[in-house]
Amino acid sequence: MNHLLCGLAANPALPAPLTGRLLDLALESAAETDAPTGREPSGDHLDELIGDLADRSDLSRAQVRALAAHHEHTAVRLAYVGTLTAADIDPAVRPLAAVALLDERRGLPEWARALSSFPDPHIRWKLASCPGLAPDAADALAADPDLDVVVELALWTDSTAVAARLARHPHAEVRRAVAYNEAVPPAALAALITGDGLPPATSCLVCDVKDVPFVHDPYCPDPDCVLRAGAACDGSHASTVHEIREQALRNPSTPPEAAASLADAPSMLLRWALAERSDLPQEVYARLAHDPIPGVREAVAENPAIGEELVRALAAEAAHEERRSLAHHPRLPLDVLVTLARTTRTGPVLLPRIAAATAEELVELAGSAHASVRMLVAERRDLPDGVRDALAADPDAAVVKAVAPHPGLSEEQLRGMVARHGVAVHARVAANPDAPGSLLTELARHEPPVRRVLREIARHPNATSEALVACLADRRARCDAAAHPALAEPVLLGLLDDADEELAEAAAANPSLPHAVMEDLIRRYAEPGVTRPVS
Repeated sequence: MNHLLCGLAANPALPAPLTGRLLDLALESAAETDAPTGREPSGDHLDELIGDLADRSDLSRAQVRALAAHHEHTAVRLAYVGTLTAADIDPAVRPLAAVALLDERRGLPEWARALSSFPDPHIRWKLASCPGLAPDAADALAADPDLDVVVELALWTDSTAVAARLARHPHAEVRRAVAYNEAVPPAALAALITGDGLPPATSCLVCDVKDVPFVHDPYCPDPDCVLRAGAACDGSHASTVHEIREQALRNPSTPPEAAASLADAPSMLLRWALAERSDLPQEVYARLAHDPIPGVREAVAENPAIGEELVRALAAEAAHEERRSLAHHPRLPLDVLVTLARTTRTGPVLLPRIAAATAEELVELAGSAHASVRMLVAERRDLPDGVRDALAADPDAAVVKAVAPHPGLSEEQLRGMVARHGVAVHARVAANPDAPGSLLTELARHEPPVRRVLREIARHPNATSEALVACLADRRARCDAAAHPALAEPVLLGLLDDADEELAEAAAANPSLPHAVMEDLIRRYAEPGVTRPVS
């Protein structure tokens, strides 16, 4: 019974009076089970029910406040959903919800000042990641005695002054965190890479707990060990310094000249991070293009910053995996793209160069003698009508399969695809937003069933009840079919009693469920003698 109520709580068509009744019953049950122990949500149906109710967008202010009073975690959920306001809570009673509102920039500035000295370090840790903190609150968190709080602030502060100060923090773990942060001034990031002008760190997570020199066993048997794989310290905090440099290389605010100084670094991870940057001199990319590590070369090949000379050299010389990465280059010359399409499998994806192609270029590519080139064009969903129609009539099944979901295709064109190419295109035809219900029904009746077709039909707005009934036989499609508003009422009502609770819950969430049935489910729940939710 309880899983059906969860479905009702998520049902967008649940009338307001029934929403209120269901909410009252859920909070009544919660008062019987949760309040005496003050426990956190347990993940059972009652908690799911309250969570689904909290996600609704049609709650009154009184209902929002009642849910917020139920439990701290429910209040947090309401804050992130957007229905909880600053006027609905007392931050001293619901500090996590207050932090959530601050995180959403809907809390009061004075809350941050008060919470920055809250006794529970978890609250301060959550607060440290909030944007737009008042300077005095950020200063208090930067001086927090709990290292985790300072590290979290270093990761997320949007204050340039605070970030610059934390880049010089004596603990290497704080510097590692701040190296991610794009608010750090470029000069400070450069110093994190080169060490110039930066006082050495005095501690790290390794020497905090181990006598140095120490190298962490990659197969450490201690289940409570918190050290990262590869952690090592001989007094220089070596592993953390390496991680600081890697993260600074991945930070777009780091000056390119400081980043390029690590082009010959012995660490593959540093060279890989460098290869992904988009602001380096071409000679650095050329050097990295001959790196002994394939991943580094692939990162260079896909990098939109590499010039045409290097692009052509890679297309001619690179291994298959690097050419596949090169195919994703957004400014690939068309002649290179055509060559790559004929020799390299890129998969059924819209390549950036195809997405940026002009109408004239699309016509040229769609007229290629090579099906692999035409297939790339067919992945676009905004093709000129003439290009789209030509590809829809293509003799190659792979091309037709790629273009089949394109909007604007007529029923005649879609049926022609199915007639010419059979099951090879059924799933992509079923994914077409304009596919009519009659065609979807025919595709659903195919024997043997095509599972991917059923999964597309189950969430298609034009699906008929007959097609949806066929979808109920597929394990992955059945819940979408049960929640589809076109499902016939007798079938829908039968699913409410299904032994599969997930399927029955999806049926209860169906907006076509009669209001009288919704009311009856709630009434049966509320009647004396009916089993109530238990912890």
